[in-house]
Amino acid sequence: MADGSWLTVNARKLIPPSSTINHKPLTITRAERAVTPTQNALSGLVEAFLDYLVVECGLADNTVMAYRNDLRKFCEYLTAKGVGSFATVTPTMVIDFMSREKERGLSVNSISRNLVAIKMLYKFLFLEGQIEKDVVSLLDSPRLWKRIPEVLNHEEIEALLSAPTDEPLAARDRAILELLYATGARVSEAANLTLDRVNLEVGYVRCFGKGSKERVVPLGEKAKAALTAYLSQERPRLDKGRRSPHLFLNRRGRALGRERIWKLVKRYVKKAGIARDASPHTLRHSFATHMLEHGADLRVVQEMLGHVDIATTQIYTHVDKSRLKAIHRRFHPRG
Repeated sequence: MADGSWLTVNARKLIPPSSTINHKPLTITRAERAVTPTQNALSGLVEAFLDYLVVECGLADNTVMAYRNDLRKFCEYLTAKGVGSFATVTPTMVIDFMSREKERGLSVNSISRNLVAIKMLYKFLFLEGQIEKDVVSLLDSPRLWKRIPEVLNHEEIEALLSAPTDEPLAARDRAILELLYATGARVSEAANLTLDRVNLEVGYVRCFGKGSKERVVPLGEKAKAALTAYLSQERPRLDKGRRSPHLFLNRRGRALGRERIWKLVKRYVKKAGIARDASPHTLRHSFATHMLEHGADLRVVQEMLGHVDIATTQIYTHVDKSRLKAIHRRFHPRG
């Protein structure tokens, strides 16, 4: 969930004027208030906001889940400070909350998403008449602090993709790693892939990204070979005649979850002897950076990654130092 595309969310565009909101006024039951008054008063409004994002705005489940976790932590912070109403929150409190999250080791992208969630919540509460003033609307997004993403070099990629050897499900695991690097797919997209979205004859996969937007991404020869080996050797044994539609299956013949794929990648990173911290998203970053290194057009990489805003893709031009040097030498009069 952390590739930066959250940061393009514009709360003003996402949440329409109050005249267009067609749901009942927000209410919190007396029973809810009786248990833990402060927390329930806050969480009840948060849940109403999240319901609105699902029903009215159609946000993806993973996005709503991330916002729920962010706002839960914010509510816990407010409760610990003795704040029982969103109306009494000050900008200083929000900044203090984000500073604490940064001290806990949270990434800049995650902190920025925290602020986006809080801003959207306050916009919603203001339009609903639950607060008189939107006190967080003018806070700057920490996206300005965004760090350059971690990328594996070509030698590390080769070591990682070669890591599955004598494991019981080595063919499956190799196919997963090859697909992630070949397509730049998000881990959730890989987990949700079905057989009908994979065309090995032509060599492409159809990924459904955020907002259920479909994109077609080509497969390289090595990824095609790894997937062919998995589909012909291991998958029939895992499926056991159940005819599961999912591409990647676990030992029980069920769809392999995103958490399991994440752990699988971490295990092979360690086995490959890669000292740096790497995850499925690192493979996505590496895919984009290596594509640009070899001359791919930025707009093409944007399309393959499924980025709505090209500004999100542009960060990889900062990672690709060799490409920048080549361009400088070619076009600068004193290069």
